[in-house]
Amino acid sequence: MQFLPVKTRKFLPPKDNLLAELDKRIPKLKEGDVLLIASKILAIHQGRCVKIASGDISAKHKQKRQLVEEEADYRLPGYMIGNSEIILTIKDYTLIPSAGIDESNGNGYFILWPKNVNLLLKQIITRYQKKFGIKKLAAVAVDSRTTPLRWGTQGVSIGFYGLNPLYDYRGKKDIFKRKLKYTQRNLVDTLADLGALIMGEGGEQTPAVILRDADFVKFTNKNLYKTLVIPPEKDIYEPILKPFLKRR
Repeated sequence: MQFLPVKTRKFLPPKDNLLAELDKRIPKLKEGDVLLIASKILAIHQGRCVKIASGDISAKHKQKRQLVEEEADYRLPGYMIGNSEIILTIKDYTLIPSAGIDESNGNGYFILWPKNVNLLLKQIITRYQKKFGIKKLAAVAVDSRTTPLRWGTQGVSIGFYGLNPLYDYRGKKDIFKRKLKYTQRNLVDTLADLGALIMGEGGEQTPAVILRDADFVKFTNKNLYKTLVIPPEKDIYEPILKPFLKRR
């Protein structure tokens, strides 16, 4: 496999043109490429930014709390760690603090998650399929989050289009020739994690990465998002997720 980082200029909230900049920076795409794109850049492209209100820290917390309540699908009551208020939420089938709302690299803005992510990625894929005359092309929206009981951030997919998100081992045999009944490998989050590692979290200005020569990726023109996600009430972690309050 190859990972080709795409460096760009700074993207400026509250709105900036992602596609115009990518058109300048992206190399020629090939059959079988996967385009990994930072979700924050997709959000800025859509104008999904809210100016942080002036005032003291309590006013900022109140504004963010209201945004979280509007954006989250499920949430827990907030609590303080130092000067920061933490609200654990579920947004688009992803467990993440504050519904993914972030202010790092926001230049005075809260940056929300992009809307209709899978549709936006489909539009980007269609654009580059036409531009480069290719058929097999996929895209993954990449964000970062922490993992319970672990320091540090990891990448996670918040949307994708053009590929099958799971590698299915069911029906295949293990090393002792027994048929596997349940195992499926989550490819799309694994790729998102690799993409996030290369993109970085600071001033790298690398909001996109091209994955090339990944033979295990199966391409499709179907929207397979629902094949990846599990409703909270059906998840094996349901006892932990049960206290989350569904947005009314």
